[in-house]
Amino acid sequence: MAEQNKTRVLFVEDDDVIREATQLALERDGFHVSAMPDGLSGLDAFRAARPDIALLDVMVPGLDGVSLCRRIRDESTVPVIMLSARADSIDVVLGLEAGADDYVTKPFDGAVLVARIRAVLRRFGHAGGSAASSEEPAAVAADSGVLRFGDLEVDTEGMEVRRAGEHVALTPTEMRLLLEFSHAPGTVLSRDRLLERVWDYGWGGDTRVVDVHVQRLRTKIGQDRIETVRGFGYKLKG
Repeated sequence: MAEQNKTRVLFVEDDDVIREATQLALERDGFHVSAMPDGLSGLDAFRAARPDIALLDVMVPGLDGVSLCRRIRDESTVPVIMLSARADSIDVVLGLEAGADDYVTKPFDGAVLVARIRAVLRRFGHAGGSAASSEEPAAVAADSGVLRFGDLEVDTEGMEVRRAGEHVALTPTEMRLLLEFSHAPGTVLSRDRLLERVWDYGWGGDTRVVDVHVQRLRTKIGQDRIETVRGFGYKLKG
């Protein structure tokens, strides 16, 4: 594969062994990897190379992974996967709240990491049209795919959201989540279904990813727009 056609990965990890082994594994799978040992060099590499995806270890020196994720999110909607040493760590939630799209727990299997990277890239590569496909037909307004829910407008073709006439900036993952809700207003969507359809999980995943992204979405479109149905999931109020 030509170098210019390879997916560019920024990998920030301070452990030399993990960094070098993971870089080699990803390069064998056809990725172009920029591997950095700390957050500050990772931020410089991000700005210089503009990668297609960033893998950030939570505990790196200089600028920790969560802070680095926030800095990246201030400048870009590039997908971010956090790497955490503990599945139950508060760092996982902090990373997601900072704008990460997913996370992987260390130690990780190389094949699993590649699968998660490809899943995220598929989601972002189809953030424009395919995310809108859903089993339930939507009540689309006559003016070219604009869905309205109170003061909320979702343009499913232009991939734009407005609230009370003001533009709402969403990450691609947040947009896919909102599209999933908006094509089934009033229908309770389980966390497992959202993991499968929004995060492209073909296996069981951590539902905290869903919960944190729903909360982030609520802060942007209105806290009462998405209702929690305890024990079942979430639904968008029509």
